[in-house]
Amino acid sequence: LYFSAQEGMLFFYDIKGLQYEMKICADILQPISSLVFSPDYATLLVVTDQGTVYTYKPAHSGEAVKLLDACSSCFLAADFLTPGDKYCVSVTISGEVQVWFLEDGTCLSKLNLDIEVQVN
Repeated sequence: LYFSAQEGMLFFYDIKGLQYEMKICADILQPISSLVFSPDYATLLVVTDQGTVYTYKPAHSGEAVKLLDACSSCFLAADFLTPGDKYCVSVTISGEVQVWFLEDGTCLSKLNLDIEVQVN
């Protein structure tokens, strides 16, 4: 079970029967707004309140890697494009939808919806 705390810490609960152990996985240094696993559970997308997107690979137990940084408008949400886990799609508050290559953070495509976007 992965979860985040207000101060930007990414935690993992290792649950075995009635026993559990809590581990700190990464310190994002920004409040986390959402966590999304890839379809194969190999990569976790971490989106912050400030609009930055990180990737975290649980099998490698390393640090979270900054993939996308908010530019003119904060990322409101991000998710994987399926099948696979090579690409993700993001949307900004200003209504810009973007497709990203996860390996190096290259923006492959973008579409401006010309409306402000909100999450309900």
